[in-house]
Order: sequence, then structure tokens, then C-alpha cells
Amino acid sequence: MHVVLRQKLQAHSALDADDAAALNRLPYHDRHLANGEDAICQGERPDSAILVLEGMVARYQTLADGRRQFISFHITGELPDAQALFLTEMDHSICALGPAVIAMIPHEALLTLFMRRPGVGLAIWRETLIDAAIFRSTIVNNSARAPLARAAHFFCEQYYRARSRFSRRGEVGTCSLPLSQAQLGDTLGMSIVTVNRTVQQLRRTGTMDWNDGVLQVKNWAKLAVLGEFDPAYLHARAPRRL
Repeated sequence: MHVVLRQKLQAHSALDADDAAALNRLPYHDRHLANGEDAICQGERPDSAILVLEGMVARYQTLADGRRQFISFHITGELPDAQALFLTEMDHSICALGPAVIAMIPHEALLTLFMRRPGVGLAIWRETLIDAAIFRSTIVNNSARAPLARAAHFFCEQYYRARSRFSRRGEVGTCSLPLSQAQLGDTLGMSIVTVNRTVQQLRRTGTMDWNDGVLQVKNWAKLAVLGEFDPAYLHARAPRRL
């Protein structure tokens, strides 16, 4: 757990040796999730933060008719509910997409760490700000882009974030994306018919393929143009230490 969290924070924040040692001392326990299983539900008052160790989890809100509106997706090393440290009640749920493993880190331990090691607190705060930037990008993507560009941008974002974890962003590669077409439609505000047609159109461009929960990028540069994708909002480079 500690290595995964440290590597993720160091992707965008400068941590010194004492910060890293303090992260290594954080208590936690693992939890294994089945596909679709909730890690936490809307309306609950959690006392632990979630860190994704393996697989993918999704934030979602439940609509009045029982449908799920997916808000964001989170992969290894990410903290999908860090804001719950400061908000008393969850306004969304978090579920697994495919099998996943998460670490549960007590809020009390994290808050104590923030007081003792402000650099770690700033890094996790920056993590929540990057989440907010992704939310803003999602609003623009779903409201202002045509279906083809909307889907291309989504695939670019998921690929870029997954590949950033391994510090290699080549034009050709794969990453896990274990969504169904219905879930992708819920995410992008499209019907299943539109999702199917749009994915087929993207395949014909020769830029990507998406089958059996795996996204394959065949031409990154062209896919990024189709999706009007600029990764600046993901803030992947670590800034100078304050």
C-alpha cells in the first residue's frame, strides 16, 4: 500500500525522505471487492479513506429511478474519496468495476499525518484538486462535444492516466477499462445504440479498439486530435517543492 500511495503522490508533488517514511507508517487494512460491489454508499459517514491497490473503482450517484450515473473512475494509487476527510456524509457511492482490491486508511491516522508532515497534506490536497480538474473536463466533454469527440476524449483520458502510472506514454499500448457499453453510455450521456455506433466509428479511424475490458490505442496522436485532448489538466509533472 505504502509504495503505491507514495508513487502516486510523487507523480505530481515533491515529497522528502521523512514524508515517505511517514507514509510507510500509515495503518491500513485490505478489502477485496467483487465486480459491482460497493465500497461505500451514498449517505454513509465513513471513518476511513479508500486507496485503490488493484483494479478500477467508480464514483456514482443513484437516480430516483435506480439508475447509476457514473461520475469518475479511479485506478491503482488513487484516493477516490479523500474529500470525505472533511465532509461528514458521502454524496455519492463508490463501487468496483471488475474485481478490485482497496486499502482502508483510518481518517484519524491521515489527519494526524497532515499535522505532522504538511508536505503530505499538501500532496493529498493537490490530488483532490486534480480530481476537481477532471470533473470540470468531464462537464465540458459531456456537454460541448459531439459523440465521436466525446468518446475519443474519454478514452484518451483513461489511457493517459493508466500509462502515467508506469511513466510511459507511447503512441501504442493497452490499459484496462472494464466497463460495459451500458456503463460507458451512462458515463458519457449516450444511449447504448449511440455508444455502439461511436465505438465502431472510432475503430474505423484506426486509432483504437476496445474489447473485453481492454482499451488498445493504435495511434495516440490521431486519437488525441479526434478527442481534442490536452493532458495539461491532469498535472502529471511534479512541481518544485514549496
